[in-house]
Amino acid sequence: MARKPNILILMADQMAAPFLPFYADSPVLVPNLARLAEEGVLFTSAYSNSPLCGPARFTMQAGQLPSRIGAYDNACELPAATPCMAHYLRYSGYRTILAGKMHFVGPDQLHGFEERLTTDIYPADFGWTPDWSDFEHRPSWYHSMDSVLTAGPTVRTNQLDFDEEAVFATRRKLYDIARDNDERPFFLTLSLTHPHDPYACPETYWNRYDGIEIPMPKVSIPIDRTDPHSRRLRHVCGVDLDEVTQDQVRAARRAYFGSISYVDDQFGSVLQTLSETGLRDDTIVLVCGDHGDMLGERGLWYKMNFFEGAARIPLIVHAPKRYAPRRVDASVSLVDLLPTLLEFGGVDVEPAVPLDGRSLVPHLESGTGHDEVIGEYMGEGALAPVVMIRRGPWKFVHCPIDPDQLFNLSDDPDELNNVACEPSCAGLVAELRNEVMNRWDFEAITADVLASQRRRRLVALANATGVLSPWDFQPRRDAAQEYVRAHMDLEDLEAMARFPRVRS
Repeated sequence: MARKPNILILMADQMAAPFLPFYADSPVLVPNLARLAEEGVLFTSAYSNSPLCGPARFTMQAGQLPSRIGAYDNACELPAATPCMAHYLRYSGYRTILAGKMHFVGPDQLHGFEERLTTDIYPADFGWTPDWSDFEHRPSWYHSMDSVLTAGPTVRTNQLDFDEEAVFATRRKLYDIARDNDERPFFLTLSLTHPHDPYACPETYWNRYDGIEIPMPKVSIPIDRTDPHSRRLRHVCGVDLDEVTQDQVRAARRAYFGSISYVDDQFGSVLQTLSETGLRDDTIVLVCGDHGDMLGERGLWYKMNFFEGAARIPLIVHAPKRYAPRRVDASVSLVDLLPTLLEFGGVDVEPAVPLDGRSLVPHLESGTGHDEVIGEYMGEGALAPVVMIRRGPWKFVHCPIDPDQLFNLSDDPDELNNVACEPSCAGLVAELRNEVMNRWDFEAITADVLASQRRRRLVALANATGVLSPWDFQPRRDAAQEYVRAHMDLEDLEAMARFPRVRS
């Protein structure tokens, strides 16, 4: 029987596909990612199913849309009984390993991962639960414009501390895998927090863009002409509370580009380790993001909407000995990754729940496959579910309390012309509205979101009273078993730790 391939996922947080040079004209410097895109299968129309960190990642892990698993916002619990990609792969013989951010909330901080090398950068409790019933109150813990107003070079940030730990732990684990006697294939996910705001990067990355013209936002929409959801996002992020200068916008974009270059270097170091250990030829490398960043387009920042800047993500599958390099233009999404990994790993167990995604292997093998993305958003800035259907050239966005939006992205890539009210599109809009009504019970979802928020706010307040018992993951470490200890045979230890092995 052929050995199952290793699988390495390299994930970046809030890295928008439209700013990467292999997707569009861009000055962003990413030689490692560009090489993977050239040698691998590049998906040019990949999307987040829910443009917010937690829901996007839970959808990816479970292969199910947010409304099916209650993944409404960044303080939602992913239930421990939800089968995830690591459960399936571990059950079928993989060693499953996670390093970096995954935004798991609740007491289960593993969700099938046998090893977790780092804690998470964000809280595992319910403290960040939004409140649809008190929309006017802006939560203190959510995005503000401070990141834009203070953008620029820096010596150190919380995110640099976190990502460097995650990269170090990942590289060390790859060396351990090469040296140990565990013959199982590995499934390893490294998830970095960059280029997520704050828009700050080390000076060395800031300086990489010296003399390079930083492109400014192309689309500016007057506030009175913006759609209602965009206006709500402007409120929840405090976009209009401070005057933002063009220099600050330029600095935020330059720092964001520098942070993408930082991610590229970190991924490059991991890929180098993969080569040094002799594991690269047997490893499928998958690069993805969780969602994008508007970065000032349409006067919006961060994510939380289905415009291209926020919803489109990079997606690359690099396995040149298995899949010939190609570009795939069909629309696919994060929910498709779980069934894809099941096919990569030859998992012969039937999925324990209905999956909303479809395998990308047909795209990888022949360039043909499904062309559809279903999206849901129920996080900050929403007052009712916002849903999206992306199929062929069309993107349809519906919310029960807002006017519909329909864009032909082939003719209108900047989404300037909402044709939902055009007589020539009346038939298509009627079909899409009918599909939306058949797919979603908006009253039931809204009721469940509100009930979930009430429950979690109460539990959060209760758990914060008295003695705190945190859910945050505590990485396991036993110093008595590390490096050189008296109970170990020194010669055997040094021989085992050396790579490549030296024959005596």
